[in-house]
Amino acid sequence: MRGNERRCVNLFRMDKDTLIKLCLDLECHYKLKCSKKMTILEKVGMFLYVLALGASNRQVQERFQHSGETVSRNFHEVLKAMLCLSIDMIKPTDPTFSNIPLEILNDDRYMPHFKDCIGAIDGTHVSACVQEENLIRFIGRKGVPTQNIMAACSFDMQFTFVMAGWEGTAHDGRLFQYAINKQNLNFPKPPPGKYYVVDAGYQQMEGYLAPYKGTRYHLPDFQRGGRPRGLKEIFNRWHSSLRCCIERTFGV
Repeated sequence: MRGNERRCVNLFRMDKDTLIKLCLDLECHYKLKCSKKMTILEKVGMFLYVLALGASNRQVQERFQHSGETVSRNFHEVLKAMLCLSIDMIKPTDPTFSNIPLEILNDDRYMPHFKDCIGAIDGTHVSACVQEENLIRFIGRKGVPTQNIMAACSFDMQFTFVMAGWEGTAHDGRLFQYAINKQNLNFPKPPPGKYYVVDAGYQQMEGYLAPYKGTRYHLPDFQRGGRPRGLKEIFNRWHSSLRCCIERTFGV
């Protein structure tokens, strides 16, 4: 913390001020406590070190000079507090979706045709480390163990919902149905007349607008094959362009 600013970013993926503010928030609002031998800053530091670098328990033991049991116990303690934080942070800024997003309102490509769109939904796969007996369920199309994560985002690239933990072999549609039907997940459902844009892997239903199937859709298809032809291709072209915000949000 007293060294070069870049070292903090490299180890924890955030600058010193953000790290300190996170520690204060977890202490004041989410009941994370220091112990006799460890400060909150060190607990959070170990947690972020694992997430940022994919470090193993043994690597954290060496870097922070604590036992494996201490590392594991404190990791789960911080994880519990972070899960509570995520409930307050990952949600729509406007729960009623009463306003047209500025990214649509100020763009002639989408206005007025997509004026009732409130966000985009998609899934992504992230690497997972799982026990041997569960390994097969997590090896999906990528050939390595992954989690299939479903997320929704607004057009200003803010996540409004994230559901993690599903095995890599689970289909996107299965995650989607679970998320919208499980009440305790607090999925921000679209109000009447509003909708999310989703890709062709999701079910076409009220509140969730998928593209036309069997028709050019992805942007590279139009770059290689020329301008869209016909109403379905025109619709798919701008649907794809609008839904790209979720891909960019995953990338960030």
